[in-house]
Amino acid sequence: MKYWRENDRNSVWHPFTAVKEDTVNVPIVGGEGVWLIDADGKRYLDAISSWWVNLHGHCNPYIARRVAEQVTKLEHVMFAGFTHEPAVELASRLLDKMPEQFTKVFYSDNGSTAVEVALKMAFQYWFNQGVPRKKVIALEDAYHGDTFGAMAVGGRGVFSKPFDPFLFEVEFIPTPVAGKESDALKKLYQLIEKEEVASFIYEPLVQGTAGMMVYSPQVLDKMISMCRAKGIIIIADEVMTGFGRTGTLFAMDQCQQKPDLIALSKGITGGFLPMGVTVATEEMHRSFWADDEVGKMKTFLHGHSYTANPLACAAACASLDLMEKDETWESIRRIEQQHAQFAQEAAELSGVAAVRHKGVILAIEYETGAQASYFNSLRDRLYDFFLERGIILRPLGNIIYIIPPYCITDEELNSVYSAIREFKV
Repeated sequence: MKYWRENDRNSVWHPFTAVKEDTVNVPIVGGEGVWLIDADGKRYLDAISSWWVNLHGHCNPYIARRVAEQVTKLEHVMFAGFTHEPAVELASRLLDKMPEQFTKVFYSDNGSTAVEVALKMAFQYWFNQGVPRKKVIALEDAYHGDTFGAMAVGGRGVFSKPFDPFLFEVEFIPTPVAGKESDALKKLYQLIEKEEVASFIYEPLVQGTAGMMVYSPQVLDKMISMCRAKGIIIIADEVMTGFGRTGTLFAMDQCQQKPDLIALSKGITGGFLPMGVTVATEEMHRSFWADDEVGKMKTFLHGHSYTANPLACAAACASLDLMEKDETWESIRRIEQQHAQFAQEAAELSGVAAVRHKGVILAIEYETGAQASYFNSLRDRLYDFFLERGIILRPLGNIIYIIPPYCITDEELNSVYSAIREFKV
């Protein structure tokens, strides 16, 4: 135990972590429900679902059993030229929960690659038709992942700065939050009138890393309708918003207008194994059909070694089983209601600048006297304050957010609220 704790600093490069000698990472040895347990036995309430992936609690016994059963049958097989039951079951069940125009599921291995797949499909859709559409429209301050295509359509800033010279050009429009709807619609109109736009990509209803910025289904419907009238491919990045996080199974369920491509990941396996999914309409899929030697040039030549990994597919099917239970949705509604009640109180707390709430997502932005930033000096104070109290919140600068596993109890959730009441800017 002592060996691996000491060697972590010597051997491991952790994500989003400053490279310095005094960095200490909490050594986690176990998990149960909303709790993570470190090597000294201290328990931490995982109030952010370990980067939003955990839906049903750590080490959920039902999902664990389903994965264990699959381990003894088939651990992996390449997915080019082969198939297996867990992948077919998962694809069929996902499509059953979506509008009928969605007919195909393409597997990858994380949210960033699911977005990459969607972008490549959109670009090749136009290439296959011999139409030179290359422009992409995205929302300001978006986050779609850390691979190059996903970075390109994300908001430009400190995360992308070293790579900006290598990213393809993207037109950004304001996020249509309350008060900025007309600005967003105006800029979108101007772009689609003068540009040959290939695709429009967005995080539906909630922009995660931007600070859990919330906007309405109605304005999103208007934006999609405007793009649809120009034949623009619509890409919904539901990596964070999928599987109940906004109060419906998918955020798009709250909209009248639907996308052409949907990127899914994070909660899809209940937090057990990596998986990405890109769901496509029949129209999108048909544009890649190859009936002859010439037509084969239209093939979507993209794949990953662990595409449709059977263990991940088994975990995802088990997670869907749990998502289909009434008890899960009763928990989601309960968390929504508690968040809504506490949001009113939090807005009145000293030092709070804004409170945002959607579904099981609650975000609190603190006043700091400085411009909001991921590197805001308040970030470390917030992180350490809650960690000392056994609560894992990973602030986005001066913004904290709660996205708990659905198994969290009222008492556990109230303990997070109580700690927030204690914090003083």
